[in-house]
Amino acid sequence: MRALCWNGVNDLRVETVKDPEIINPHDAILRVTMSTTCGSDLHFIDGYIPTMKPGDVIGHEFMGVVEDVGPEVSKVKKGDRVVVPSFIVCGQCWYCNHQLYSLCDNTHPKPELQEPMFGYPTAGIYGYTHAFGGYAGAHAQYVRVPFADNDCFKAPEGLPDEQVLFLSDAAPTGYMGADFCNIQPGDTVAVWGCGGVGLMAQQSALLLGAERVIAIDRLPERLALAREHVGAETIDYTQVDSVPEVLKEMTGGRGPDACIDAVGMEAHGTGLQYAYDRAKQLAHLHTDRGEALREAIKACRKGGTLSILGVYGVMDKFPIGVIMNKGMTVRTAQQHGQAYMGRLLEHASKGELNPSHLATHKFSLEDGPKGYAMFKHKTDGCVRAVFTP
Repeated sequence: MRALCWNGVNDLRVETVKDPEIINPHDAILRVTMSTTCGSDLHFIDGYIPTMKPGDVIGHEFMGVVEDVGPEVSKVKKGDRVVVPSFIVCGQCWYCNHQLYSLCDNTHPKPELQEPMFGYPTAGIYGYTHAFGGYAGAHAQYVRVPFADNDCFKAPEGLPDEQVLFLSDAAPTGYMGADFCNIQPGDTVAVWGCGGVGLMAQQSALLLGAERVIAIDRLPERLALAREHVGAETIDYTQVDSVPEVLKEMTGGRGPDACIDAVGMEAHGTGLQYAYDRAKQLAHLHTDRGEALREAIKACRKGGTLSILGVYGVMDKFPIGVIMNKGMTVRTAQQHGQAYMGRLLEHASKGELNPSHLATHKFSLEDGPKGYAMFKHKTDGCVRAVFTP
């Protein structure tokens, strides 16, 4: 089959690789009908997350049609159109039983690669470094789905692929981030980032009862999406001296009730702190540019909630004292997609959530490297590049 493979820092190629096979009786094989880029992919493409190997198939946000199932799969069958959360879960361990799915104890085959840094292994994820399991990704014609009964969710009839696709990762990540905020009537939620996850976090905050959503970004076309598709108020951080001060003014001096970081370790910014972060990151002295996260911490009201969705590694100058002295609550996780899929499919079926506007550019799988280049550099207003094998 054909697949998009990592072959070194900023070196992606479409290659012919071996077709996936049923390995254990809980597996399914999917014919991938659509997959998409994700901002967290850029971290290993750019070399900031190690343990990639040449020839690794990438991609973790996808949907498809079931082609084959193992003998112990009972909930899906050949021909079912399904969407698959990006983290692989067993459904039986303590973490799965507590709906902390991305922390599953049983789906990481290489825990020795995570335990030195994290202390414990997390769940495995498709196409996202050997530190996260080394599973083959979904930018391919076919993909193996372990524990298919837990991880394959049937797509409702009548919903186009473009609307279902982003329920794999962007929508559940954003929805989880808003859920972490414990939103109350009248709350104001500020969201850093107007990419796929940020836009989904903004829309989810309104679905969960926020009165106001304020979106922060620098790209005019993304800020326009936040206004037009979410109804958010917007701040272009390149046009103001201080985002926290602007947010304070917009909220009568109190600050947002909750702040969501949907940016992560390659945040852009302005000023000396950003230059310092970028220099240390380029020298591999730390992994993170923390501009967005630091702003969110400073901007959030006293006693408010910080929800971190961006992927981070090792950050210098993390302002823990601000969090402690302001009495903030911090919630963060990789997405527990299986916990939210029922709600998301219901929202989508009712027309309350339609992420299809994220699919700004469509490519064949053979043009995968071109699609990632456009996505990385945000040319032509690209929010997400979508691939159809």
